[in-house]
Amino acid sequence: MARTTPHDRPLTDAQPLYWRIATELLDELRDGTVPPGERLPGERQLAEHFGVSRETVRQALEVLRRSGLVATDRRGSHATLPGLPVETTASLTFPVGARNAGPGAVDRATVAWETPPPEHAEALGLAPHRPTLVHRYESADADGRGRRTAVTSFSAVALTEVAELGRYRERTDFSGSAQLRRAYDWMRKAGLTLHHRDAITRFPGASSVRVTRWVHDQHARPLEITDLVVDAQQDALVYEFTLPAAG
Repeated sequence: MARTTPHDRPLTDAQPLYWRIATELLDELRDGTVPPGERLPGERQLAEHFGVSRETVRQALEVLRRSGLVATDRRGSHATLPGLPVETTASLTFPVGARNAGPGAVDRATVAWETPPPEHAEALGLAPHRPTLVHRYESADADGRGRRTAVTSFSAVALTEVAELGRYRERTDFSGSAQLRRAYDWMRKAGLTLHHRDAITRFPGASSVRVTRWVHDQHARPLEITDLVVDAQQDALVYEFTLPAAG
């Protein structure tokens, strides 16, 4: 007998809360918010993320485990869905400056639906005080060195045309842990050709530098803007470029 997964049944209010949470979590696994094989957040974090009890989260995870979509071992629970194809464009990673955290390092990302920084709103063509999806990234070595922080704001165009980002629009009270590392892949999958411009400035009297990235599509519509701050004295920021073949 074939196993039933949350998406095999239409989502209704009559279904148990844990089944609805399993469905929402499955959506995040399938759109790459949690990459295949990566450990899921703990029960407490998931409970805060979905606004439910830890017991509800346990029941939702058990539904996904029985369906073979989540596995649990000594590392915790992790996604087992096949990965989405990843673009090979090495010069565009989200967020700019993101890296794999080493042992004991801090690597944290959150998203919220809120008013973006004023300079972001202006660059994206958003009305003052209009909320949008804002992503925050923080990374540091175990000893606190090499700290990086990044703030990204997405435009109305990105949220309208990119389904994986647009789903956050319906959750106006949303705030929690999320990895949007496939954001640029999602944009390309939506048929957008990405163009970016980076500006690097140094803070007067400090070792930190700011990298500001503006991304727009083939129609010159803004998609997102990111401000990354790096301690240049303790860390190095590496850029990779893919040059077109000679004609």
